[in-house]
Amino acid sequence: MMIAPTLPAELKAALDRKLQGFSRTDAAQRSQKISTTYRAGGGSGTIKSEADALAYALARMPATYAAVAASLNALTEIAPDLAPETLLDVGAGPGTASWAAAEAFPSLQDFTLLDANATLSRLALELARNSSRLAECRYLPGDAGGNLAEVSPADLVIASYVIGELNEADQRKLTDAMWAKARHALVVIEPGTPAGYTRILALRQQLIAAGAYVAAPCPHERSCPLIAPDWCHFSQRLPRSQAHRQIKGAEVPFEDERFIYVALTRAQPTTRAARVLAPPDVGKAEITAKLCSQGGVELAKVPRRDKTAYARARRWRWGDAVIAES
Repeated sequence: MMIAPTLPAELKAALDRKLQGFSRTDAAQRSQKISTTYRAGGGSGTIKSEADALAYALARMPATYAAVAASLNALTEIAPDLAPETLLDVGAGPGTASWAAAEAFPSLQDFTLLDANATLSRLALELARNSSRLAECRYLPGDAGGNLAEVSPADLVIASYVIGELNEADQRKLTDAMWAKARHALVVIEPGTPAGYTRILALRQQLIAAGAYVAAPCPHERSCPLIAPDWCHFSQRLPRSQAHRQIKGAEVPFEDERFIYVALTRAQPTTRAARVLAPPDVGKAEITAKLCSQGGVELAKVPRRDKTAYARARRWRWGDAVIAES
């Protein structure tokens, strides 16, 4: 079951209740300061007050949710039998990834969130208070690297927009620690920048060496075939609410979140799918699509005269899995 990139109704309602009477101008200023810190390589340390946390949630939760939802959709498409009952959300912030996982996996019954920022953890618990799925979630205080060893293993482990806050040595330690806690699958999402791609590549290589299989986006465990300055990343479009537009100072009613992810599993995937690496070029005579396949990167050309294949290719979107027809 594919889930939508938009915030679930329960989460949107909870956020709206928190935002009643909240100054959009103040939120925009706080959000800009937080975003500047993140772009400079800082973490969530600047989020110290309830107003900071709300500004962050208003500005970033929709896009983060959309990226996590797209990543989980890719995992469930390749591993449709995956039915985790327990979740560990590493560096959970306001709980965005946990909400997406609850939508993607009706099987989830137990949610554990871990983050060192007490302000964001309070907001996460308030947003989840009346949720039909997350009301009983546990939020553990502490650093994702240092405190992870004490946390119980989970069927599914997610870390969204977290590893970029660490230096390379701590990234490697966290990678090992997260994999050790993942009974069935680990999903890691980062910004769709060359630096985010480099971090995901390093994590991917490290865990393949530890015995992990890649469910998505790659159709293989070999080295990434892309050559710099090219890099792997994807884009998810999401609608912007009026409040979201106000805080972003934006006119357009949508946002495109660029992200990169890797979904790793303990069991070898039974399905392998090529992945669309860029928006396909739809021409009069043929559709040309850049695919990552088991054989490497290829330019697939689907002629218009092959009506069945052409109609199928017209539905391809950037980031889609292309499963060979049997």
